[in-house]
Amino acid sequence: MSDKRVLLIIGGGIAAYKSLELIRLLAKAGVKSRAILTKAGAEFVTPLSVGALTGDKVYQELFDLTAEAEMGHIELSRAADLVVVAPATADLMAKAANGLANDLASTALLATDKRVLMAPAMNVRMWEHAATQRNLARLHADGVRFVGPDAGEMACGEYGPGRMAEPEAIKAAILALLSDGPLKGKHALVTAGPTVEAIDPVRFLSNRSSGKQGYAIAAALANLGAEVTLVSGPTTLAAPAGVNRVDVESAREMLAACEAALPADVAICVAAVADWRPGAAAAEKIKKDKSGTPAISLTENPDILATLSKLGKKRPRLVIGFAAETNDVEAHARAKIAKKGCDWIVANDVSGDVMGGAENEVLLIKRDSAEAWPRMAKEAVGWKLAAEIAKFLTAKVRRK
Repeated sequence: MSDKRVLLIIGGGIAAYKSLELIRLLAKAGVKSRAILTKAGAEFVTPLSVGALTGDKVYQELFDLTAEAEMGHIELSRAADLVVVAPATADLMAKAANGLANDLASTALLATDKRVLMAPAMNVRMWEHAATQRNLARLHADGVRFVGPDAGEMACGEYGPGRMAEPEAIKAAILALLSDGPLKGKHALVTAGPTVEAIDPVRFLSNRSSGKQGYAIAAALANLGAEVTLVSGPTTLAAPAGVNRVDVESAREMLAACEAALPADVAICVAAVADWRPGAAAAEKIKKDKSGTPAISLTENPDILATLSKLGKKRPRLVIGFAAETNDVEAHARAKIAKKGCDWIVANDVSGDVMGGAENEVLLIKRDSAEAWPRMAKEAVGWKLAAEIAKFLTAKVRRK
């Protein structure tokens, strides 16, 4: 990474103090930083602090004759290998989404020809506002990458999504994007979200899965250069940039879509697939009447993870399952590896707020090891798992 350079745009928000730690972490990894400090950002961190850590001039004004003569906003925006906005405020996201350029930061974003990574940070109401979500969707469509935001308590006293991702998670995302695509030429198959099994035309069996973890993994794999097929049950999430999403509803549809997506180098089964389905869905809405509660006969659904693990020559080189448990997490996960025939299991305790939440705490179990990961944003879990996958798929095979 010694020849890599990042242009860091520091927006205005209390999270700006985290940008100083981010610069330090990048320097430790050998990545050089040059910074644009917005007027609002300078209310939270000083140019002196930023410059001391980057070892470079801090750029602040668009109409700075000396700066324009020395560098110019065009060259500044293109001299880096990656543009990082941290914190990415609602204002900066809005400007970037709509092509506005009325200060140095927004002008650099409009002028750059490099990839852009944003780490959003704002009040939960601002993050959830329809305008911000529209801008987020537009930026995703434009190819902008995101890390975070995390959920948690904010400086304003409110709680929810909007906290900027921690510097370690942002650093991991940056290093992955600067790694020149270690998964280029690899095909990854990811399942995500719930499945729904029809009882009648208006009722169904399902579960609480939001799809957030699977989507985060798909996004991270795409950022590492993989061709990603995301087979998704019903969710409210937008497809990650650069990912081919296939929408399904039932477990049988999900299995068929997975088989149609083969061959693949890696399959990650994150979806919460219904174990059972009604034996026969009613053609019309079942009416409540005096005859009592209707009996629903259940039939076992196909096991997607086991099927992909036992395909013979068509089997992906690496098959990873997820184990959502409420007790004895590691023991159940190890039993699942043996039963299903997969290579790795990512196990987590879902008795709390994991399903539908923004964070996850997992145990990565391989056949001969187990590694506990601390609670972190699901995006950070995605980056970390994608890095493990890249390490496995790019490792040289030892000759006997």
